[in-house]
Parts: sequence; structure tokens; C-alpha cells
Amino acid sequence: MKYSRILFATLFVFIAQNKIHSQTKTLGLKNVLVIGQLDKPEDRYSMEINVTEIFTDLGIKAIPSLNMLKLGTDATLIATDSMKQLITAKGIDTYLLVSVRGYDKTFKATSMNDDFNTALGAGNLFPLYRDEIVSVSFEFKFFRNGAMLQYDIIKCGNVSNRDAVIKKLRKQLRKIAAKKWK
Repeated sequence: MKYSRILFATLFVFIAQNKIHSQTKTLGLKNVLVIGQLDKPEDRYSMEINVTEIFTDLGIKAIPSLNMLKLGTDATLIATDSMKQLITAKGIDTYLLVSVRGYDKTFKATSMNDDFNTALGAGNLFPLYRDEIVSVSFEFKFFRNGAMLQYDIIKCGNVSNRDAVIKKLRKQLRKIAAKKWK
């Protein structure tokens, strides 16, 4: 009897902690400006449009940065006060930076807590797809009021071409966005 009470109490505490943890883990995203940090314009366009489409399907107001900037314009222009006012006027208060972290399955989430301007100014070394790779890791950084809200890595394995990368990313992104970010 004594052991069953201890077991029940332990189980109750564990369930309560998981519920509290899962409630604080969601981002509660309502709107977002999607900024693809990729060097090739076609990669940036593909990334921003696909991410925006998934967020829109989930009921999150999303705008690609390509709607705010001319093609070929440096994304750091978004950090200027006049551009931020224009974005705020469109009802956007959250920024998402998406980039390729690397081509290895062992990447872990960083503990760095960059501000928006620093993260936006950081360059990206990797294209969306490279020949002879089998795995791509994508980095998703959410910012509001200049501070980082959340950081996630999505890993796409067993990819053989650019289309496979995008297809796998869309599949995983839809699941994670609905579970953690919405």
C-alpha cells in the first residue's frame, strides 16, 4: 500500500511537470516575417515561399521578406528603423531567420542568444543542397522586439537532390510548426 502511494505520487508529479513544460514550450505564433538566409536567390525564394505557405496553412499570418525587399537586396536592410516601421504597419511583430546549418546529422542547438541585428548580419556558408550529401540541417531562429524567442534545428536525412530536400523539409516543418510554434 505504501509503495503504491509513492508510485502514484511520483506518477502524478511527473504528469503535472510534463503538462506545465509542454504548455510553456509552445511559441504561440500569430504572425511572422520569414527571412531566408541563403546566398543563391533561387534557394532563398524557395525557402521563404515554402515556409510561408506552411505557416499560412496553419492559420499563422506569414509574409516572405521578398515581399518587403527587392530581389538581390541585402536582408540586413530589414533591421533599419524605417523598414521595421513598415513591417509593423503590416501587423508583423515576429521575425524568423531560416538558414542551412550544415550537412551533418550531429548538429545540436546552440546556446548562443543573439540579438536580431547580429543574427541578421551573420552570413550563410551553405547552399540549400550540395552534391554527394545525404543530410541537411536547417536552423530556425525566432525574434520579437530584437530578442531571440526560440531556436530550433530541423534535420532532413536521406536526401539525394534539391527537390528531395524541400519535400522532406516541408513534411517535418509542418509537424514541428503545428506542435511547437503555433
